Amino acid sequence: MKNILSTLLIGATAAASANAAEIFVTADIATSTTWTADNTYNLQDQIYVLPGATLTIEPGTRIASTAGLGGSLAVTRGAQIFALGENGAPVVFTSTADNGTWRESANEWGNLTIMGAGYVSENAIPSNSAVPSASNFANMEGLQPPAGSSIGQYGGGNDDDDSGTLSFVSFRYGGRVIGLGNELNGLSLGGIGRGTDIHHIEIMNNVDDGIEIWGGTVNLKYFSIWNIGDDSLDIDQGWRGKAQFGLIVQGYSLDASQGSGVGDNAIEMDGAEDSDWQPVTTASIYNMTVIGQPLDGDGLTAWRDGARVQFRNSIFMDGGETLVRPDGDDGDGASGYGHNGTLSFADVWTTPYTSLSSVNAPGGQAAFYQSQTSGNLSEITNSVFFRNLAGNAYTEATARGVLDASNNNVIASASPIASISRIAPVIRGGKQMIQVVGLDPTPTNDALVAPEAPVDGFFSRARYKGAFSPDTQNNWLAGWAASAEFGFVDGDDIGVGYCTANANATGVPAEMRAAGSTSVAANNVTLEASSLTPLAFGFFIVSDTQGFVMTPAGSAGNLCLSGAIGRYVGGGQIQQSGLQGVFSLGLDLTSIPQPLGPVAVAAGETWNFQAWFRDIQGGAAVSNFSNAVSITFN
Repeated sequence: MKNILSTLLIGATAAASANAAEIFVTADIATSTTWTADNTYNLQDQIYVLPGATLTIEPGTRIASTAGLGGSLAVTRGAQIFALGENGAPVVFTSTADNGTWRESANEWGNLTIMGAGYVSENAIPSNSAVPSASNFANMEGLQPPAGSSIGQYGGGNDDDDSGTLSFVSFRYGGRVIGLGNELNGLSLGGIGRGTDIHHIEIMNNVDDGIEIWGGTVNLKYFSIWNIGDDSLDIDQGWRGKAQFGLIVQGYSLDASQGSGVGDNAIEMDGAEDSDWQPVTTASIYNMTVIGQPLDGDGLTAWRDGARVQFRNSIFMDGGETLVRPDGDDGDGASGYGHNGTLSFADVWTTPYTSLSSVNAPGGQAAFYQSQTSGNLSEITNSVFFRNLAGNAYTEATARGVLDASNNNVIASASPIASISRIAPVIRGGKQMIQVVGLDPTPTNDALVAPEAPVDGFFSRARYKGAFSPDTQNNWLAGWAASAEFGFVDGDDIGVGYCTANANATGVPAEMRAAGSTSVAANNVTLEASSLTPLAFGFFIVSDTQGFVMTPAGSAGNLCLSGAIGRYVGGGQIQQSGLQGVFSLGLDLTSIPQPLGPVAVAAGETWNFQAWFRDIQGGAAVSNFSNAVSITFN
């Protein structure tokens, strides 16, 4: 069922922005600045957030740059950006031509580029060293900084660097080309440290790559990359991060050559430049849903220059070429796997993650490689493959042991997702493209069960394959993403999330969602709390008033309700989170618990819901809370 409330929320945000004051941004940002949702911001040039400055962007703010002008935003080393969108009030970067419906277009504005001070491997700079050095740097692709300036550079020696936060941010119709081979990705991340928070981000229609990461240790969570003109996710120069819950839908944005409007590889991974340099790309990725182009697409995963990446609990389907594509090098003169005593492509699939290379090794080498904690350097495990019909789809994967029984992968005969709809094939860039226009990515069949990710403070305990939970058909795109606004995805999420949750014993905060209908007459709402401490008990609470009390009465979490607060504790409503750390409850809208007795919900009323649960902190039992969800009923 399409999330009608979320679509209306996004539409209302766009309409409000259309009536807001238009601020033309013409100068670099040298002092800390806040962009507010009662204005729209039009980037008139390549705008830099300069070192020492912070740009804060409020929820619901729209940055709509003049179509065709090429305005873009770059955050330099030593600066920060806090783009703080929310479910129901995303931050949207787009062009003035964006009318809220999908169009075959891109290249209408630039992008967001963020540059940090993490370690990078870049041999194009003569002074750089093949051994990791804090003085190594790279020049960011797609920028044209003033001559002699370093504001277009990224890299350094701080893998804990903090460039800010991106949350609930949608990037649309971007990638304005600066020159041949000097293009802008949807989101460019250079040397970003693990202190940076990036979650709930989306790239819709871009002329070059969707997200490209050069070096650093930044982690990604809840990201969607759709209709990209080159590689959907591109990794380069020694990225050593983690990612979870990623959706890739290959397609096209323009009728142009592959790589400049028509999608190339779904995921492309480069190790280092040259391939015997360190650090080398070494990453761990869980819960991907990767949907390719079945008639004329390229590789679902492409491997170059020593890259070492683990894919686990994922779905790879509808690929037009190979599941595993060994490219050897990235075409710029690098030397590929096995160069100068480094591991061959075959070796990385059989070598334990604990293996450290002696080639150009830094002191304290283990500290550079923290993302992998088990298994082999490269692997695809506990994943499902479906409808990859090319004659050589699994040839290389088989040679690398991907289909060995020990890896627990399956070539499925039934779809691992609930539904997918495509239109008839069209020719774009000389290739047959079949656009996805409808998607319910809820896992089904062989995707319903998988081992949980490690408990490490980043990964969520998701015991299913792919990017979306099977519980109550939750769709984390609903309420903020273009794919929901344009009607491409179906999902049952309703309401607007608000307030903050603190980490629990698993190292991550509990997440609260609601599903069903906002209609009082339908009386069909289910609450779900996930990422809870396993085997914890708890219950849901409800109020018609929002609030915020930090860690009340010694709790480890925050109370997000106020006024008269009711508790769902009677008649079997006390919950137990199980091994997956999830509990849920179907509501009766005619009987909302309140201190003076149950009441019925009336159309036009707004009610707020939150989960309380028993947590373990420092070996002692404490209270904790999820975030909260606000639902306006009709």
